[in-house]
Amino acid sequence: MKKITPHHFSSEELLKSIQNPNVEPSINQIKRILHGMHPSEVAHTMESLPPKERKFLWSLIEIQDEGEIIAELHDEIQQELISEILPDELIAIIQDLELDKIVDILQTLPDRTTENILASMSKRDRQRIKDVLEYPVDSAGGLMNTDIISVRPKHSLEVVMRYLRAQKKLPQNTDKIFVVSRENKYLGSLSVSTIVVSDPSLNVRELMETETDPLSANLNDKDVSRLFEQNDWVSAPVVDDSKNLIGRITIDDVVDVIMEDADQNFLGMAGIAEDTFAAPARAARSRILWLSINLMTAFIASMTISLFQQTIDEIVYLAILMPIVASMGGVAGTQTLTIMIRGLTLQQINKTNINWLYKRELAVSIVNGILLSILVGGITYLWFNSITISILICFAMIVNLICSAVAGIFIPIMLRKFNQDPAIAGSVVVTTVTDVIGFFSFLGLASLVLI
Repeated sequence: MKKITPHHFSSEELLKSIQNPNVEPSINQIKRILHGMHPSEVAHTMESLPPKERKFLWSLIEIQDEGEIIAELHDEIQQELISEILPDELIAIIQDLELDKIVDILQTLPDRTTENILASMSKRDRQRIKDVLEYPVDSAGGLMNTDIISVRPKHSLEVVMRYLRAQKKLPQNTDKIFVVSRENKYLGSLSVSTIVVSDPSLNVRELMETETDPLSANLNDKDVSRLFEQNDWVSAPVVDDSKNLIGRITIDDVVDVIMEDADQNFLGMAGIAEDTFAAPARAARSRILWLSINLMTAFIASMTISLFQQTIDEIVYLAILMPIVASMGGVAGTQTLTIMIRGLTLQQINKTNINWLYKRELAVSIVNGILLSILVGGITYLWFNSITISILICFAMIVNLICSAVAGIFIPIMLRKFNQDPAIAGSVVVTTVTDVIGFFSFLGLASLVLI
C-alpha cells in the first residue's frame, strides 16, 4: 500500500486563505494549513499580515504551538502579542520552550511580569535563567544557553559515550562537548565526531582541543557573530571573568543577531524602526522624531540660501541650478556613509586603515567631481549660454563632492564617539552638511564673480 505523506503548507498558502477577497476564510481550512507549517513559517505569515488579520490568525493557533511561534516573531510584534496575554497564560505558553528562547522573551518583559514567571519555575531553571538575565541582552552572556554538557579530562571516551547515551536528549546543535576542571574552569572542547570515530580506551585529555579561546560573557553580540563567521562555528563556550564555564552560544542564536542587526541598519538609514504592518498612529510616532530633525536641518539649508538672496534676485539662473550641486553632494555623501556603516558594523575599519580609506574616498570624490562637473558644465553652457556660470557650477560641484567624502567618513566616527547610531543619525547629518556646503559654495562663488 502506498504511504500517504502529510502535505507541508507554506506561508503563501496561508496568506491566500486568509486574505482572498473572493472567498470567506474557512476556520477549519486555516487550522489544517497551520497544522502543516513550521513555527517560523507561521511567524513569518503573522509578520506579513495587517493587525486585524494578524489577531484573527493568532486566535486560531493552538496553545501548545503559541510558545514556539512567539519565540520566532520580531521583537515589536512579539511584545505587542505578549502585552495582551495574561501572566498565567503566558507562563503556560513559554514553559516548554528551550531556555535561551525563554530568556529572549523575558528580556523584553516588565520586571514584575518576569518575576511572576520565574516564581512559577523550578528552582534549578529559575537560577539558570537569572544567571543569563544578569548580563546585557546584547552580550555573549545574554545570548548564551546554560544547557551544556561538560566532562573531565581524566574520563575515557567509553565513559563519555555512556554518559551521552544516558541523556534523554542532547541539547540542540550539540557538535561538541566541553572539558572542565573539578572547579568548573574551562579547559577545552571535544567534538562529537571525534568521540564517535576514536578508540574508546583513549581519555579526553589526549583528544580535546585547547587552541580556541572561549567567549567572554561580556563580549558584544556583534563580536560574537563576527567570530562565528570567521571560524565557521556551530557552537562556542561562554565563560565568566574567572574562566568558569557558564554556558554556550549556538549558530541559530548568532543568525538571529545577524538578522536583527541587518534589520536595524536597514531601517536605521531611514530613521525608523517599526513593524511593516504597524497601525498608522504607531508608525507615525516612530517616524515623527527624525522627520522633525530633518525639518530643522532643512531650515538650516534654507537660511544658507537666504544669505545670497540678492545674488539670486539678480541672476535667476542660479536658483534653477543650485539644487543640482546639493543633490549630487548628498548622493555622494550617502554612498561614502553606507561604506563606512558597513565597515564599522563588520569591524573592518580601525585606526590602522581609516587613513587609507579616507584617501581612497577623497580620490574617488575628486575623480567623480571632475568627470561630473565637465558633464554638468557642458549642459549648463548649452542651456544658458554662459561660460562663467558653467565654470562656477563645475568648481562648486568638485568642492561639494570632496566635502561629501570627508563628511561621509568622519560623521559616523563622531556619532559613535557620542554613543549615537550612525545608521540612524548619519544620513540626516551628512545630507545637511552637503546641502549647506553645496548652496554656500555655488552661491558664494557666484556672489564673488558675478555681482
